[in-house]
Amino acid sequence: MERLGDNLKKILLAGIGAVAVTAEKSKDILDEMVQKGELTVEQGKVLNEELKHNIKKTVKEKVNVSVKPSSAEELSELLDKMTPEQIAALKERIAAKEAEGEKTAEEDRESAGDSENV
Repeated sequence: MERLGDNLKKILLAGIGAVAVTAEKSKDILDEMVQKGELTVEQGKVLNEELKHNIKKTVKEKVNVSVKPSSAEELSELLDKMTPEQIAALKERIAAKEAEGEKTAEEDRESAGDSENV
């Protein structure tokens, strides 16, 4: 589990680093354009804020971190770290899957009964 946590931490830090570097570079480019007179200072600030917003939005949309436990111990550790709200949501999903499984099993029994009557 510790290895998984380290890898997850590295991925998260790499994503944050990429966002930070991109924001710094965009600020540098905008500052350079302002110096050349291609943009006013106010336009540069507005563009910089738009870029930051777009970067954050893209990261939220594109970066997905999922943790898949490979053993019962890891699953237990993940459950211990979950908030009560997360546990309640998990229970709801489990109940929905169980209901879905029961419905499928019932349909299978009904279709098997239909084929016997033929």
